[in-house]
Amino acid sequence: MQIWVGLGNPGAQYAMHRHNVGFMAVDAIAEIHNFEPAKKAFHGWAQQGRIGTSRILLLKPATFMNDSGRATRAAMDFFKLDAGAVTAFHDELDLAPFKVKVKTGGGTAGHNGLRSLDAHLGPDFRRVRIGIGHPGHKDRVTKHVLGNYAKAETDELADLLAAIAAEADWLARGDDARFMSDIAMRMQQPE
Repeated sequence: MQIWVGLGNPGAQYAMHRHNVGFMAVDAIAEIHNFEPAKKAFHGWAQQGRIGTSRILLLKPATFMNDSGRATRAAMDFFKLDAGAVTAFHDELDLAPFKVKVKTGGGTAGHNGLRSLDAHLGPDFRRVRIGIGHPGHKDRVTKHVLGNYAKAETDELADLLAAIAAEADWLARGDDARFMSDIAMRMQQPE
């Protein structure tokens, strides 16, 4: 069993925020891979399913971003898993928009969701970093992160979420490099 947690904030008013791209990614994975309907569990919404031969629990914490670790820890404890079984999908300021990088471990880079996961699990979980770009000046970061995707970005966002879901089998198998390269190739294809 693997736990894939999407980081975001619950509520319709946050649905299209850049900060909620982690929620968007797990929703796309659930849809493409026919996961069971979401159920309230682990302080959030959980869906079980399979990608290839891997059993996956998709989790969207309802605790708000700043307390995502509590929900993730509850799921880990229930399934008796360690941090190595956890993959967090989250927005990344220091990555160009619509780029995806995967890494295990590392710091929190001021991201409150990662900070909460780190506090509850330690740093040794895998991160799927979904680029939202930096607005250029630190005074504009909060408005950028908590702002909605622009209408001009929605097609590219939809393409990225579809690519993440389509290539999720590589992630489930632990082939992070293939996952990243196949997403990059999909995103470079001409219309």
